[in-house]
Amino acid sequence: YPKGHIFYRKLGRIYPLITHGEGIYLYDEKGKRYIDGSGGALVVNIGHGQKEILQSMADQMGKVGYVHGTQFTTQSIEEYAEALGKILPEGLEKIYFLSGGSEAVEAAIKLARQYCLESGQSQRWRVVARWHSYHGNTLGALSLTGRVGARRPYLPLLMDFPHFPPPYCYRCPFGLTYPECELECGRALENVIQLEGPETISAVILEPIIGATIGAVVPPDGYLSLIKKTCERYGILLIDDEVMAGMGRSGKWFAVEHWEVQPDIMVLGKGMSGGYFPLSAMITKADIVDLLKERTGGFVHGHTFSHHPVACAVGLAVLQLIHEKKLVEQCVRRGEYLLKRLKELKAFPFVGDVRGKGLMTAIEFVKDQKTKEPFPRTGRFTEKVVDLAFENGLVLYPGTGFVDGVNGDMVMVGPPLIIEEGQIDEIMEILKKTFSQMS
Repeated sequence: YPKGHIFYRKLGRIYPLITHGEGIYLYDEKGKRYIDGSGGALVVNIGHGQKEILQSMADQMGKVGYVHGTQFTTQSIEEYAEALGKILPEGLEKIYFLSGGSEAVEAAIKLARQYCLESGQSQRWRVVARWHSYHGNTLGALSLTGRVGARRPYLPLLMDFPHFPPPYCYRCPFGLTYPECELECGRALENVIQLEGPETISAVILEPIIGATIGAVVPPDGYLSLIKKTCERYGILLIDDEVMAGMGRSGKWFAVEHWEVQPDIMVLGKGMSGGYFPLSAMITKADIVDLLKERTGGFVHGHTFSHHPVACAVGLAVLQLIHEKKLVEQCVRRGEYLLKRLKELKAFPFVGDVRGKGLMTAIEFVKDQKTKEPFPRTGRFTEKVVDLAFENGLVLYPGTGFVDGVNGDMVMVGPPLIIEEGQIDEIMEILKKTFSQMS
């Protein structure tokens, strides 16, 4: 920028031109190889260059490339819904296909609102979310997102949705320690509900493992079941945002399954298509959809590319590949090995915390390991780490500003689920080289 007609998010950056990808690797026009250590934005679950996915796309395009979701269906749509339905958590049966995670979140909060309207609870419209969450960048989803920096420019446009603190044990917002804390962070939800008025709340939305804003924060045991019980007590729907953690990345098909909690609505994205085609889904219980059918006869929502036949063909091929290669089971083993190796980095004085589950991990940087004091944002510590790693041939996913809305530095490591142990060792070699250069 400013050469050419395209502009990107980072206007001062020169982007390498990628010519092709293979497995966990990307190659640019100069022949440089990069390890895709973050799978883009933890999207590329099955790796690059999978020929089966290309073939599924071509086959469907050869039949029909597009039909509108209010007029027709296709075999690819029906078959993918059937296959996806077989792996969903108990109780979730009805699937609405969309194009991205933000769209799926918007659909979820609209479904919650319509359900409340049609069940005679018209006063319920607000959705409770958590600070330091990420639910998307469209205005409804951004109203839920708890990333202060992303919200700041658009505050006048955002809806008045309440938030409560996350289960961020490394920096407990209440200054407590688990388990003596008795899950104060989870009990904070009830305080917010009481303050706002339970009769006004339609749903609570959360990421079972917090993703891009703080970086792979895993809740303590008992937390999610406490949230679910609180929702049930007040007749509030629970929306499970699995856009980043879902489709096997946590070591189970869906991260919420680690804690055996049943949401009322689930949203998926990213790994559904492995990045090969825009695809997401909003999934809910049959009784919610049945009520809509009995009352207004439909869901008052839609997009041009909802239920896209090519997207669904890709999604089905990705799902079949995950099954065939047993990538969910493999993710458990690779995730344990990755986390074990990443903890070696605590030998560097600026590494404060290493955390995660499956192949969804993060490294938090601090100025002082004992006090957990963050680096000042002016130092741009994360950006320096990411840029150095990039030069060294490793792509990481950055996150900043989560400590106090300004300061806070971390990177996420979330490679494709196909990664081998030896390739994890390659990542570690580059990380150690990069961190030594930072020292």
